[in-house]
Amino acid sequence: MPKMICFDMDGTIANLYGVPNWLIHLRNFDPYPYRQASPMWDMEELASVLHQLQSSGIEIRIVTWLSKDSTPDYDRAVRQAKREWLREQGFPFDHFHGVAYGATKADSVRKYLGEGETAILIDDNAKVRHGWHLGDTIDPTTCNIIEALRKLL
Repeated sequence: MPKMICFDMDGTIANLYGVPNWLIHLRNFDPYPYRQASPMWDMEELASVLHQLQSSGIEIRIVTWLSKDSTPDYDRAVRQAKREWLREQGFPFDHFHGVAYGATKADSVRKYLGEGETAILIDDNAKVRHGWHLGDTIDPTTCNIIEALRKLL
């Protein structure tokens, strides 16, 4: 059993790319799309499964990139917007890692894994999944992540 499950947000659980003019907003340092994105899954059902996984000892972590073009102030605004979105959606998580765009996501959690412990990454970006060497990955574009997570129970 994995020690943790790590979720990307944009394009994985939050439909950032479905927000009209999302890229224009981001280029103008406006966190609006991060607050307005629709959930991509039934969040009640997903939260239920995640609570069960947490009860079995699995940590739920968010490992999400910040905006590609950014400033320290905008990074703070994006982190705040993403955390607010998670709270509004009732998404249970133990730790939040808002990391620089393009950062190796495994580097954010590697130090929290002990000898022989693994983590599952759920991310829509194939390049990110292929660079994950801490355990399994789940591609939310090809499977139902709720069903995939239920198999861990």
